[in-house]
Order: sequence, then C-alpha cells, then structure tokens
Amino acid sequence: MGKTKLNAVSRTQGNNRALKEGEVSLPDFDLDFEEVPVLVHAFRRMVRELAYDVCEMALTTYICAKAHGAKMTAVPVFLVRGFHHEAIIHHVPSGLKSPSNLAGQRVGVNRGYTVTTGVWARAIIQEEHDVDLSDITWCPSGDEHVEQYQAPTNVQPLEDGDLEGRLIAGDLVAAVGTSVDHSDVATMYEDPFAAGLAALKGRGLYPINHTVAIRDELLEEHPDIAVQVFNAFSESKNRYVADLRSGRISDLTAVDKVHLAAMEVIDDPLPYGIEPNRHTLEGLMGHAATQRIIPGPMPLEDLFAKNVLDAVA
Repeated sequence: MGKTKLNAVSRTQGNNRALKEGEVSLPDFDLDFEEVPVLVHAFRRMVRELAYDVCEMALTTYICAKAHGAKMTAVPVFLVRGFHHEAIIHHVPSGLKSPSNLAGQRVGVNRGYTVTTGVWARAIIQEEHDVDLSDITWCPSGDEHVEQYQAPTNVQPLEDGDLEGRLIAGDLVAAVGTSVDHSDVATMYEDPFAAGLAALKGRGLYPINHTVAIRDELLEEHPDIAVQVFNAFSESKNRYVADLRSGRISDLTAVDKVHLAAMEVIDDPLPYGIEPNRHTLEGLMGHAATQRIIPGPMPLEDLFAKNVLDAVA
C-alpha cells in the first residue's frame, strides 16, 4: 500500500531543504509541497479555508486563529526565528530619538495588527523602552487573516493602505514590521543586529515567528501524522544545523547569519519542542494578550498536538 499524499506549504530555507528535496521523508505520508510565492497568502488560506493538510504558519496568526476556533493544531516545529529590532523604523525628520518617544504618536504596522513581527517589535518597544503600547495609535496597512478578530480601539487601519507613502511624508512617525528604502526613513537602532544579539545574550529574547499546523480532521483520522511531521522537520533541521556548524555552507544568507550568531549563545539555533522554547512561547503568549490579540494567555499544551507535547529536537 502506498503512502498517503498530503498537500503542504513551507517556504524553502536551510532547515527544511532536506525535507523538501526528498532527502528526508515520512514513513507513511508523502508531503506534496506547493510553492506559494507570497507565503502570507498561504497563511490566509489555511486560516480561512483550511486549504492545506500541513502548512507553515505565522505563530501569532495561528494563536489568534485557535482562539477563534480554527480547526487546526500545530506541532512544535519553529521554522523561522530571529531578531526584530530592525523592524522598528522611523521618519527621520520627525526627530524621534528613541522608541521611548512613540507614546501619543501614530505608528504604522505592516499588513495586519496581528502579524508576528509586529507583535515582537511592539514587545521590544514595551520591554526595552517602558512604553505603554495603549498610548500609541497603531495603523495597519491591511486587514487581518483571522476575519473574526476585532482589534482594540487604538488600532486604526490606514484607509489607503499606503504605509510607505505615509511614513515618507511624516504622517506616520514610525512603523513596525517592515522596511522602507528612502533617505527619510531609517531603523531606530544604529545597529539593530547588534541590539538583537544583545537582547538574546542579556534576557534570552530570541523571537519565534513560524510554526507548522495540521488540519484537525487529518489528525483525527491519522493520529501518528503529528509525530511523523515533527520527526521529518526535525531531521531536516538537524542536517542543516550540522552543516552550518561545520562550515559546509559557504554562501551564507541573512537567515544563516542570524543562526550562526545565535550559536554564540545557545548550541542549537533552532530548537524544536515546547520545553526548549517555553520561555519564548509563554512570552509571546503574554504579549499577544497584552496587545489584545487574544483575550488572555492560552495553555501551551492546548496549542500543540497531544502526542508531540514532550517531543524535543
């Protein structure tokens, strides 16, 4: 009897390359990967239509969707993580000296308010600069993946969606979750990469952005699929980390460089499993509640498939 074919989405990068290229496989399932040029389009289709069997998902999009009853469940595979100080940018002529000056201002948000990078960037503003986020008017450039989500009153979407134009003109003094190539726009940190690495070294801030979600109906029909998906992504990741550690990757991407920098602090730059990431996951859950993306923190054990709650890789 042949393997069960599953339609899947995951953007190719170092830690999933061996799986996507067939060097790693699942015993009983065949992941048929669809290439989605704009990955957030897959997030939206998964949240709204359950369009895929297995889908890479932005973590706060997933958390928000689960809070609204979405019939999918994640495995604790965290494909994307990194530093987000560079995602805090500002209109230079406005004269802001620090993120601490953002209280009372209008600040743009790339795409939706619940976008994970924006959540982490706001958390940095709150934690490192003691800013009450409710004192800022947040202006998303797009709508939310989770249609049922209702944003707080200090979130006012841009009617024209022109975040870049508004920022260049100074109508917005700053933005989170994006970059803009213009002489009047710059990051708020002189060396954002160094700031991100310092946050990792100093307080363990190593943001997670993406996980992997599976349709609940499929998990009910094939309970072992969660274990097999976790193991396959883990094996692919372990091969990548071994290559990175040994110097076998010569043409380093920006993502590779983040992982190498993280290796200065932790042995594995991409730990999978709840326990190695509990501090980060609980931190994100707290920020999602503080930023009113979810009503309150949800138990981590309710977010991930039961038979991989103790899995670590």
